[in-house]
Amino acid sequence: MSRESEETDEEAGEQSLEATVAAVLRDVDAAYDDYERGYVDADATLSVVMTHVERLREAQADED
Repeated sequence: MSRESEETDEEAGEQSLEATVAAVLRDVDAAYDDYERGYVDADATLSVVMTHVERLREAQADED
């Protein structure tokens, strides 16, 4: 594998993690907005948030 290929793989991994973080933040914001509007209760909102935290943990583990 060439140095250029390694850099490309690293960049792709970073973009993947960045995309995951952006999606998680968007989804958590949406869950919080739903909670603030009274559409869902705190337990449901926390469940959504924790699901996304696990998604971030998995993405981080894939990076390592």
